[in-house]
Amino acid sequence: MNKKVVVLGGGTGSSTLLRGLKQFPIDLTAIVSVCDDGKSTGILREEFNIPAVGDIRRVLVALSETEPLVMDLFNYRFNTTSDLDGHTVGNLLLTAMAEITGNLSDGIRALSKVLNLKGRVVPLTEDNVILMAKMEDDSIVEGEHNITLNKKKIKKVYYKEDPTPTKAAIRAIKEADLIILSMGSLFTSIIPNLICSDIIDAIDNSKAKVMYVCNMMTQPGETDNFKVSDHVKLLNEYLGNHKIDVVVANSGNICKKIATKYESLEQKDPVKFDEKNLQKLGCEVIHDDFFSVVNNLIRHDVMKLSLQIFSYLLKEK
Repeated sequence: MNKKVVVLGGGTGSSTLLRGLKQFPIDLTAIVSVCDDGKSTGILREEFNIPAVGDIRRVLVALSETEPLVMDLFNYRFNTTSDLDGHTVGNLLLTAMAEITGNLSDGIRALSKVLNLKGRVVPLTEDNVILMAKMEDDSIVEGEHNITLNKKKIKKVYYKEDPTPTKAAIRAIKEADLIILSMGSLFTSIIPNLICSDIIDAIDNSKAKVMYVCNMMTQPGETDNFKVSDHVKLLNEYLGNHKIDVVVANSGNICKKIATKYESLEQKDPVKFDEKNLQKLGCEVIHDDFFSVVNNLIRHDVMKLSLQIFSYLLKEK
């Protein structure tokens, strides 16, 4: 029987990791945070009172085993002068399916059959959640999109109203052999999965190890000057009794030319690998040169990364 792996995240980082993991014989479940409120997703949330569908669309496409043309269709974004401007076909289809089936979870299951998924996709909650942030000057920012645009440093994030997680998300965590916190924006993609008491209780009661796949670049206002250990410390603050057991991090050199470009254009720097500090935190450390460039963007070598995770799974009893 294949081992059960649960990936918690949202956005580009989670979908990138899933694209690699689906190549291996594992029972894969992606739990997706649903607090995005920008562009197409934000409009649909307001009009139909549904959770965010944008990150779910990305994850569905990442796990899909169907024809590339269908994936292109799912990601197609309208560029027009009508009300369709900015909407993606996938977001509209998810919204329509949620309306037809009565909820987002059933809508996802229906579309999953069409897309021939190599795994399951589960929304964190069916609630139309609003992410809040307390900034370094104690000012409060409402909405994921506004938090991302704000230049101040984030102190903490929380929900305006406590969400009720889906039963499928709780069940997947309790039954997991490995729980992975994926790379991605800490405050707006990963931690939104951890500011829900029922999810933390499920992690605490799970026998699975908790693995964190660390980002390769810092994010302005979120993780400026963060080393790998700083990422772990922050996530551990939001976790319950069960802290991070194992960290997967890049220890290779990032191309100086591209790193300089990131620093000047996006104020992002390579995350420093500090193995001794990680060991002091009680973490098992898996490291390698995961650096790759995709469309002039720094990305993990997803196959090398996924192979390391699968190898770790095989060693675990």
